[in-house]
Amino acid sequence: MMRVGAVAAMLRAGAAVSLSEPELLGLAEHVRPGAVCFDIGAAYGMYTYPLARLAGPAGQVHSFEPLPVPYRILEAGWRAIGARNVRVTNAALSSSTGYQRLRLPYRFGLPIHGWAHLEEGLKHPGSSAAARIVEVPVYTVDRVCELRELPRVDFIKMDVEGYEAEVLKGAEWTIEQHRPALLLEIEDRHLGKYGRDSAEVAGSLLARGYRMHVWHRGRWNRADRVSTRWRNYLFVSWAAERRR
Repeated sequence: MMRVGAVAAMLRAGAAVSLSEPELLGLAEHVRPGAVCFDIGAAYGMYTYPLARLAGPAGQVHSFEPLPVPYRILEAGWRAIGARNVRVTNAALSSSTGYQRLRLPYRFGLPIHGWAHLEEGLKHPGSSAAARIVEVPVYTVDRVCELRELPRVDFIKMDVEGYEAEVLKGAEWTIEQHRPALLLEIEDRHLGKYGRDSAEVAGSLLARGYRMHVWHRGRWNRADRVSTRWRNYLFVSWAAERRR
C-alpha cells in the first residue's frame, strides 16, 4: 500500500493547488478503513487511488472506465503500484445490463475523452462533427453488488457526462439498502443531452433523505440547489449525517 499512498498523496497535493479536483481533500470524512467504494467513470484514476488509500487493505474500490485508452492507462497504473484492494473493469454503468454504443467525439483529429457519452437515451446529441463509436459492456451497480457479493457499499463517485439519472436508477436497491455517500458531477450542459436537468437529479436524492454539500474553503458546506459555480456535489443520507 506504500505506492498507493504515494500516488494518493500526490493527487491530494495537486488538489491543494487546483491541479486535481479539490473534493479529493474531503474524501477522508466519508471513506473509512474497510470501506467499499465505487469509482464510476474512473478515467485515469484520480479518485481510484485516494479511495484505495483511505479504504485500506480491508476495503475495496471497484473502478469502472468504458473508454479503451483511459482504461488501459488505469489498468497499467493499477498494476504498477500494486493496488490489491482495487478492481478495475472496462465497462460503463447504467440502468440495465448488456452492451451500448458510446460516442467519443474528436476535434482536430484528437479524441476528447471528457466528452464521451453513451448514445442510449440521447435527446440532444450535440454538434461535434467527428466521433468514434465504441460498443461497450454495461452493468448496473445493483448487479455488480450481486455478482461480486458485496456486503456493503459506503461511497460512490460518479462522473458520467450527464448519464447520472440512469446510473442512479441502476443503483436503487444499493442506495436504499446501504445509504452510501454519493459524489456526483452534476452539470446541466451534460444532462441536457439526455433531456434531464440538475434539479431532477439532485431532487431525486433529496427526496430519498439525502442532503447535498459542496467543498468550499476546506470543508463540506450544505447546499440547497445546484449552481454553475460547482461541478461536484456530495450527497450524504440524513441519518448518516446525524450519526457523525
